[in-house]
Amino acid sequence: MNEQNEFLEITASADGKRPSVNGMAYSGGKMKLPGWKYPVVVDLAGMSIPESVPLLANHENHTSSRVGMVVARIDANTLAISGEIVAEGEKADGIVNQAKAGADWQLSIGADVEEAELVKGSRVVNGQEQAGPFYHVKKSTLREVSVVAVGADRSTRLKVAAAFNLKGEFIPMNEEDQKGETAVKAEADLALQAAKTERERVMKIRAACNGEFPKIEAQAIEEGWTPEDTTAKVLTAYRAKQPVTAVNVIVKKNIDPDRNSIEAAVCLRAGIPEDALLKAYGEQTLEAAYPDRDMSISGMMRECMRIDGMDVPRRFDNETIKAAFSTVSLPGILSNVANKKLLQSYEAQPVIATKLCATGDLNDFKETDRFRLTDVGDLQPVAPDGEIKDGAIVEEAAKNQIDTFAKKFCLTRKMIINDDMGAFLKVPVAMGNRAARLIDQLFFSRLLKNPAQLDGNALFHAKHKNLLTGATSALSADSLKKAVQLYLDQVDADNQPISVEPRYLLVPTALKHLAIELTKGATLIMAGGAENTVRPALNVLADENLQIVSSPYLANSAYEGASQTGWYLFGAPGQVDTFEIGFLKGKRTPTVERGDLDFNVLGMWFRVYFDVGVREQDFRGMVKANGAA
Repeated sequence: MNEQNEFLEITASADGKRPSVNGMAYSGGKMKLPGWKYPVVVDLAGMSIPESVPLLANHENHTSSRVGMVVARIDANTLAISGEIVAEGEKADGIVNQAKAGADWQLSIGADVEEAELVKGSRVVNGQEQAGPFYHVKKSTLREVSVVAVGADRSTRLKVAAAFNLKGEFIPMNEEDQKGETAVKAEADLALQAAKTERERVMKIRAACNGEFPKIEAQAIEEGWTPEDTTAKVLTAYRAKQPVTAVNVIVKKNIDPDRNSIEAAVCLRAGIPEDALLKAYGEQTLEAAYPDRDMSISGMMRECMRIDGMDVPRRFDNETIKAAFSTVSLPGILSNVANKKLLQSYEAQPVIATKLCATGDLNDFKETDRFRLTDVGDLQPVAPDGEIKDGAIVEEAAKNQIDTFAKKFCLTRKMIINDDMGAFLKVPVAMGNRAARLIDQLFFSRLLKNPAQLDGNALFHAKHKNLLTGATSALSADSLKKAVQLYLDQVDADNQPISVEPRYLLVPTALKHLAIELTKGATLIMAGGAENTVRPALNVLADENLQIVSSPYLANSAYEGASQTGWYLFGAPGQVDTFEIGFLKGKRTPTVERGDLDFNVLGMWFRVYFDVGVREQDFRGMVKANGAA
């Protein structure tokens, strides 16, 4: 709908009224607005309209730019306004004078957006069928109407009625009539002039206050203030109500319809699975992201500048890169994408410790006591009088402590100019792998050191009845049977069996296949020795249902206590305490954050940190065999 703008109409008036304005501020159709990727349609049915609305010049939020006040109303699915130009000054006079000279003026609305939706198909809004894609602003609040030379809605129009005094027709009188008339007229003129002057003063005071400052208006009329004094008071009160910084905004977006789609597009380029993105962003955002999934780094930077309301230069140089880094959107998008890529890598990395260890949450970085409640005393027969004997609960303490592990990486100027998103994303992928491996490193470092416990003995010790030593401890059917028996014979604080069976057989890589042969075969072939010849061929170890876990850490010489022959039995962490992996306040994955910019580096720093710690909890949940003399 492209209606022709109506020209200025000057209406004669004899009562000295201020210039009035009438027009259509919004036709109900599409508008192209800065900062919005697609056209915008404001739903008038969902617009909240105040009783009076400021009339501004060019959307400028300055007191000098408020030229009048209008009343807005919805008329036949359009937004119509009427009111007066009450200000005096260069901008108000310019609007009226140019209108007199034949200039076309248009209107533009300023509104706060409270709810918006991207429409892909078509939808009827304001009685008009609109074809997508467009943004449907469902809820908004009208803040102001502006007089502009060219509006976002070309169908708007403005009428300005400039009032002026119209002289009456001259009728000649005879000399006698003139004398009498002169005397009467002089007296009447004085009364009329006084009434007119007072009426004009009151009107100007009311126009200056415009219903917004009733106390100032009442005081000004009662105490005989001049319009100039009243205007000064109103301006002072008006400034006190405004923000300190003037804002030049046409439509304020409380939601950002573009950032999520750009972020989803970069995630698609990074290889994040679509199922995960669909859950994170929703179907509409993901659909909007598909056309941009091959977006370059420079293109992403330009889009972030546009979203943040910056001017986007044609050239892509160092100044453009610096400006993009200063936006709110770019660091957030890069951090979120790096986090998702790191998490994908972290979760894909197999971690042995998570099979063997329980997990727990710690509130800080101090060494923390981890208490276990253990009941003491068997159930006793109930006495004839019905009395039930007391049981006892004792606390068995262990320790755990977490620490922070971190590294940083950089999106460099060279990566940006080369559009090498792949090189940038390789870093969080590698760090995700490292973070997952860190848990194993902490676990095996602690396990192989065989640290002292609260009772002064090592974790694996003869007094703890969880250690096999000597040449007979080498992995074999016999030694494995002995280790299982040693595990099953463990007792609790009340000297009762813990009644927990071993679940995992942990071995170095050199013993992996032997462990499988010992535990998975249906029969055992025995050779040599009179003792072996009397045994049946049935493999009783297969019934233990031990899961074989093999790790290169056990024989890695970089770790104190490493051995090619040592092996272990572990219970299921859900049944018995073995080791605990501690995390800070439930955060069980590493985090990527944007770091502070370094003046010496042409790029943007990111940091990865992980709060984690691993400690043993109960020696009764494990058995170790040295495997050698």
